[in-house]
Amino acid sequence: MRGGAALGVMLGASFTPSVIARMGQWSVTLIALILWAALNGALGFVYFRRRAGYDPVTSYFAASPGGLNEMTMVGGHFGGDERRISLIHATRVFVTVFTIPIWYRIQQGFTSSASASPNVGLADVALADYAVLATCAIIGAIGAQRIGLPAAAVLGPMLLSALVHLLGVTDSTPPTLIISAAQVAIGAALGCRFVGFPLRQAGATMVHGAFVGVLMIAVTVVTSVGLAALTNLPLAAIVLAFAPGGLAEMSLVALALAVDAAFVASHHIVRLILVVTCAPLVFRWLGLRR
Repeated sequence: MRGGAALGVMLGASFTPSVIARMGQWSVTLIALILWAALNGALGFVYFRRRAGYDPVTSYFAASPGGLNEMTMVGGHFGGDERRISLIHATRVFVTVFTIPIWYRIQQGFTSSASASPNVGLADVALADYAVLATCAIIGAIGAQRIGLPAAAVLGPMLLSALVHLLGVTDSTPPTLIISAAQVAIGAALGCRFVGFPLRQAGATMVHGAFVGVLMIAVTVVTSVGLAALTNLPLAAIVLAFAPGGLAEMSLVALALAVDAAFVASHHIVRLILVVTCAPLVFRWLGLRR
């Protein structure tokens, strides 16, 4: 995804030693995330099979709450309808990105963190730090892609950036202008995912995808309210961490709303790795066929 590397470097910079020390406090939400993924996958599968009438393979991978690209490729490998799987996941992400920030703004009074967070100018970052951050972006993205990590353009730079910041190699973050440009690029890329789908042919698929997206959001809200009461963690952070959007999109929302970006990104990384790894294994175990 265009702009994903810059976002990954920015997110990696938020993984400070104090954040790592807090990860033990997230065990309850990380365990709940596994149950959340299984429940949403099961509900989506039943809906696509009984209501939409899709074949078992398409229904299964369209309902699996993993990354768009990863689920499309794996679903196509097992004989599912790649275009339908892709459009359903794109619609789910779009619905999530469109509804949750607006709800926070209208109902909760959240505003953009632009005025609250420090503005990092282009001249505020030393040349040596630029070199370190650029290395994290380039090497991280290429390395993650080579080893097949999900959301490689974001995850690779983020992991490498987190490492260099934890080791004290640099404490700089990408300039605000670069992060803003990355937000624009990622937003445009999200919209471009709908190219090639004529409205008449894609309308019904988008309606089904939107319904399942809203269903997943409802499960997320109920789950988050319960976890907030159980763990005393901020409700806003839990909702964004469990929201059925993409890693890049939800991390951007967290940054914009000044919510704990490390908490949000960590949960989405776990979800992506979990679903991408386990979905094919469960599929084979269930013995589903087209």
